[in-house]
Amino acid sequence: MEIISNLFVAGVGNLVAYLAAHVLLCLLPAFVIAGAMTALIPKETVTRFLGRSTQKWISYPAAAAAGFLLAVCSCTVIPLFAGIYKKGAGLGPAITFLFIAPAINILALVYTGKMIGMDLAIARAVLTLTFGVGIGILMALMFHREDASHDAATDVMFAGQASMRRAALVFLLVLTALLIAGTFQLDVLTRTYAEISLPIQGADTFQGWLTELVPFDPAKGEEGVTAQGALLIGLLALIGLVAWHGIENIHEGFTAWTWIAAGLTGVTLLIAALGIIPVAGGVTLAITGKFISVLLTVVTLGWMLVTQLTEDEIRDTLWETWKFVKQIFPLLVVGVFAVGVIRELIQPEWIQRLAGQNTLLGNFVGVVFGIFMYFPTLVEVPIAQMFLSLGMHRGPLLAYLISDPELSLQSILITASLIGRFKAWVYVGWVALFSTLAGLLYGAWVDGASLGLLALALISFIALLSAVSWWFDHRNTQFVASH
Repeated sequence: MEIISNLFVAGVGNLVAYLAAHVLLCLLPAFVIAGAMTALIPKETVTRFLGRSTQKWISYPAAAAAGFLLAVCSCTVIPLFAGIYKKGAGLGPAITFLFIAPAINILALVYTGKMIGMDLAIARAVLTLTFGVGIGILMALMFHREDASHDAATDVMFAGQASMRRAALVFLLVLTALLIAGTFQLDVLTRTYAEISLPIQGADTFQGWLTELVPFDPAKGEEGVTAQGALLIGLLALIGLVAWHGIENIHEGFTAWTWIAAGLTGVTLLIAALGIIPVAGGVTLAITGKFISVLLTVVTLGWMLVTQLTEDEIRDTLWETWKFVKQIFPLLVVGVFAVGVIRELIQPEWIQRLAGQNTLLGNFVGVVFGIFMYFPTLVEVPIAQMFLSLGMHRGPLLAYLISDPELSLQSILITASLIGRFKAWVYVGWVALFSTLAGLLYGAWVDGASLGLLALALISFIALLSAVSWWFDHRNTQFVASH
């Protein structure tokens, strides 16, 4: 019973810490962006660059560029992937976006280069781009008939949307600015510009109680729960309750609950952006660049909701956002809890014995650790440094760094709900295979293999993939022509 109790506490602790630290400024804007994309962007705009019929030399670089520029974490990319896929993006470009966005987060690449070495950071970027496009093409080839059916379904679902109003475009851009302000760890955003002291008694005692209730080890990537995090979890639950009353039946008309949900969301985002530090005898509020940026974007979004968007645009955006929340969030909770339980069972000391050499098994172990020991963006870098100090070879280390943002248990569950279980597990298989291959290639270079020989192997892979893609396209064209 003690073991079960410890595992349950580990799962709950991981879930609570995740909800407090990542849902609001990461996931909540992403959900709204996904909903707004679905509601406001015409299908033709998406399919022009990411559609299944768009030429590959346009669609896949566009998907890769979008993923690179957004630089979001794996939890944030899922709603965005859902939004572009539902709106008509081809399966291949959508999968490429899903793979690349969290794996080559520009901040994570810079941090990786600084902490572990630029050689590993460059290998991570080059191999992720190459294999991300490759996985997308392979998925599109394997499921081309389902992709065609999906494309036809979006034609029916979103017929008649020919253009996008300028106000709707600006609204989307401001939402993206909110996401960037909340997630990017730039000095201008993290710097404290002013502090306010409030005489709130007992905050430091409450923080001590939380630390005792949910103990954590920063060396293992665990985050714990702050007093601010506990407050945010309570507000998150309140938002869900209010949204259920105000958005679930929004097609019957707006109610006071609808606007309360929108206003409460804005206030909660502002509280999440504040630095709230319990001290003896009170609380210190840190006014950071992040808070100022979030304040400006939230005020702008509120103004646009009231004065710039039409009633139909507001209703459709809120409804699509709420649908994504209902579809994705429960699976996220289950996945994060399970990761906390599994992480408690896996011992980092196993790494030296299993992944100490650049073998097929060692790199596959790196991938498995990436699945079951998911860490938030940037946290995976010091964890990778810890693995390195425990004896992990740099090849399996790269396999871990590529797979960790892609194959977290919660991401697998959510992706399956979006594209179907079979396609999701095929995607998982390709990611595991190519992450292992990436680790083997980089590890071989570390062990002294010729860079020219490895480059030739990578070029040969690209040439083979291009030939297979051409053959499938040619065969599909002949099939369509004969029918």
